[in-house]
Amino acid sequence: MTSAGINRSIASQDEVHQQLERILASREFRLPERARRFLEFVVIETLAGRREYLKAFTVAQAVFGRDAKFDAQQDPCVRIEAGRLRRELEHYYLTDGGADRVVITIPKGGYAPVFEVNPDAELIEMLPVEQPLRSAFSGDDGEQAKAAADEIGEVRRHVSRRHWLLVAGAVIVFAAAVGIFQQVGSPRSDHGAAQGADTRPSIIVERLDALSGGAPATDIARGMTDDIIEKMVRFNEIIVVTAMPRNNGVPSSQPLYALQGSVELEGNRLRSIVRLVRRADAAVIWASNYNLDTKVQGIPEAQASLAGDIATAVARPFGVMFQSDTATIAGSADSFSCILSYYSYRSEMTVQALEVAKHCLQAAVEKAPADSNVAALLSLINLDEFRFSYQLHTKPTAATLGVAKALAQLAVRLDPKNARAHQALMLADFFGNDQAGALDAGAAAYASNPNDTEVVGEYGLRLSMSGEWDRGCALISEAVGKNAGPRGYYEVGMALCAFMRGDLQAAELWSRMSDLNYNPMHRLVLLSILGALGKKQEAQEQLEWIKGKSPALISNVRPEVVKRLARTEDQERFLAGVEAAGLSMPNDKTPKE
Repeated sequence: MTSAGINRSIASQDEVHQQLERILASREFRLPERARRFLEFVVIETLAGRREYLKAFTVAQAVFGRDAKFDAQQDPCVRIEAGRLRRELEHYYLTDGGADRVVITIPKGGYAPVFEVNPDAELIEMLPVEQPLRSAFSGDDGEQAKAAADEIGEVRRHVSRRHWLLVAGAVIVFAAAVGIFQQVGSPRSDHGAAQGADTRPSIIVERLDALSGGAPATDIARGMTDDIIEKMVRFNEIIVVTAMPRNNGVPSSQPLYALQGSVELEGNRLRSIVRLVRRADAAVIWASNYNLDTKVQGIPEAQASLAGDIATAVARPFGVMFQSDTATIAGSADSFSCILSYYSYRSEMTVQALEVAKHCLQAAVEKAPADSNVAALLSLINLDEFRFSYQLHTKPTAATLGVAKALAQLAVRLDPKNARAHQALMLADFFGNDQAGALDAGAAAYASNPNDTEVVGEYGLRLSMSGEWDRGCALISEAVGKNAGPRGYYEVGMALCAFMRGDLQAAELWSRMSDLNYNPMHRLVLLSILGALGKKQEAQEQLEWIKGKSPALISNVRPEVVKRLARTEDQERFLAGVEAAGLSMPNDKTPKE
């Protein structure tokens, strides 16, 4: 796990012992007894001054009961278990341990743990909460609102994530008070810290069965299950559980879905069959099988690769869990209903769907001001009004972009691990002409969840349009290969990639595979490609379509291209294709009404 914000000072032995007990007692530390013995052994040996003896051989004998003939090259049990332990420690510190003072990690390359101190944990008891909240509600005039915002901002810069959740409501209330959310009325103060019920769909990941392959297959099945959990938990729109919760008679607390499957190992062939089951009626709503050659990748790599593919297929935006039973999952007033309405709108891309989703998200922000997902998606809605204005018939303004960025920054502060929040900040910075900030935010989004196909695709687009075509196009290709949604959206990115490398035939093919009705800018890409190919008649058909369906774009082609392509040479190549298609353009880069 990363150690940003961690003080390198060493915790005391008593603190480490207490932290070890806290981890082992946590319900979020989900490993079996052997892994718990592993952690306990390496921590105690390190505290006793024997860290240099923590090699695979000693761990195998003490924890796994191996004899003196143990060969780490032939038996990877210690290495595999250490990988699971590292992932589970990271999960613990993302959940129960988010405010713990002592952080225990096991750096890769060895088995000796490191004990560090999180200074932010001490601030939770030290920093005041009530004063910023009172100040935020102290008045309605501009000077008082500005003072409240400054005070909240100062506290916000110095507190940990958990403490920030307490003041997030005040920030949202402030935003409503000064008119940032024009359609959301100012909430009462007693709503300021409302969290709302967690209505995200939940899924229990059951242990994969080993159908053939003996003990190695059993280890792979166990490892793959843990890998799937680790990768799925990064998707903030869902809840992942590993055991049936005690619902105390509350049916809604039971997982809606179960992920089940099996593993077969026959020689070098590793095969996994998985299915998603709706628990209410045992209906299989999705199933797939995966095959890999372990001779090519190696077992650990093959195991991780399959787990990533499975997690992505099930949990990605526009994926299985966002397409099935939405009417059953959604309720008209909860946050997840609004998340569903957002993805529904992005699939439809109509004015009516936009209004429904935006209204829902605005109401959800008022009801659940500490929900990072809602803030991130409301940011993206505002960004869509800016970047898809010709499709949605909206007027892109600096104020709209400012709202989007403020919401994205809020979402990141609410949950620094939320990939969707960083994605929103990336787009806000990109269209705000801050290329460096956009790529930093995109890198953070990708690091948070490299299996989120929407993050992969959008980051790839921003890299490409910023001039890093090789890196960006590789990511766009990965997103398309994993069926990233909305359907036909990232294909236009593939068309641009082919166009910029001079492969015009591939560019035309990809462009026609894209959804040309999703956004008039998609038609403009095809127009430029056809112009470069010298296909005047076909280009004229696209030009007539744009003139008829989106006439405002005709007079704004240059500023729209400049807004999206950072390098002058890329702009000129694209515009040369448009001019060759028969559309002459003024040199003015300023958008026209």
